[in-house]
Amino acid sequence: MDHQSHPEEPLQSSKSDSTEALATVQEAVSCHAEGSDGKHVRKSHHSQEMKGNLVSRLNRVEGQIRGIKGLIEKDTYCDDVLTQIAAAQSALNSVGKLLLEGHMKSCIVERIQAGEHEVVDELLVTMRKLMK
Repeated sequence: MDHQSHPEEPLQSSKSDSTEALATVQEAVSCHAEGSDGKHVRKSHHSQEMKGNLVSRLNRVEGQIRGIKGLIEKDTYCDDVLTQIAAAQSALNSVGKLLLEGHMKSCIVERIQAGEHEVVDELLVTMRKLMK
């Protein structure tokens, strides 16, 4: 994050990153696995490509947060710090949107097809949390 020379330019992912990530969302397998005790355990099932994409995005967010901390330590002008905070929030929201889309296209659909309609209420609670 080059926060000193261009504080008004938030870090944004490219459109091709988003397109690639959305394509990998559809490579879902199953949102259930059997635990060591034989019980069904809900787990994510992201492809290695999707995991890599998410981890890369989160690493960038982590770097942004460290950069923001540095700005505060250097007494950087408040508006510049706030701009970088908004950029970090936006980047984190992008990760959430990718996860939510994958969850809806795989786990939610799968559980509804299995007759587990209570998953809709679970999804609504999650969406309320994301929209705060």
